[in-house]
Amino acid sequence: MGTDLRVPVVIMKGNIMDFIKLLANTDLFKCFSEDELTDIFNNGNYYIKKYNKDSVIYFQNEICKSMDIILKGNIVIQKIDLEGNVLTINDFAGGDSIGENLLFSKNNKYPMTITAKSNAVILHIKKELILKLCQTNYSFLKIFLESLSNKALMLTDKIASLSMKTIRQSIIDFLLYEHHVQESSKIKLNMTKKELAEKIGVQRTSLSRELNKMRNDGLIDFDSKFINIKSINKLNELHKGNWHF
Repeated sequence: MGTDLRVPVVIMKGNIMDFIKLLANTDLFKCFSEDELTDIFNNGNYYIKKYNKDSVIYFQNEICKSMDIILKGNIVIQKIDLEGNVLTINDFAGGDSIGENLLFSKNNKYPMTITAKSNAVILHIKKELILKLCQTNYSFLKIFLESLSNKALMLTDKIASLSMKTIRQSIIDFLLYEHHVQESSKIKLNMTKKELAEKIGVQRTSLSRELNKMRNDGLIDFDSKFINIKSINKLNELHKGNWHF
């Protein structure tokens, strides 16, 4: 038998009380008081698991049996092709939910691999409890449907972004966003080049090649930890489509 990449540690159900305050502040459960959440989860229909960093939470094509709330840590959704190339679809952190867009589908299989980006604790809520909450609480039903719509839009935007943008356009989008967040033309990389390549859906070598071209074109300079924007005005013009490349 091969090595199981998923090594969860089951936490006793009583420990849900440690997370009631966090749940009351999540988008999905903000319509309930802490006392109401205590009553909801006293009835069971959930379990909590701890996942080690880099362990697989769900494999591609695994059946979705629960809606999950991240209680601690970060997870990443990735598409891995037959050649081993990795495309990062999105990252999720504490308070975020996954699985609600698959739970009631006839084809309720995860289309991508979900991995723990750090040590993570996840609340798995069974289908029966979600269905009951939708039937008995209008506010929860409304928020749940909004979450479904947001997940669909997120995936649509990602597909559109990948299908229409060149590598350079994707790099420019990343740099302009980080310039806004960091308020600096010297962009500190909070991820490896490999992670950046996965985020924009290209191979590591393709990213390096385009970064070198952008350096040769006088747009940027970079090292292993920083990318220095030479002219923010040029990047803005390229972003608006006034330059051809």
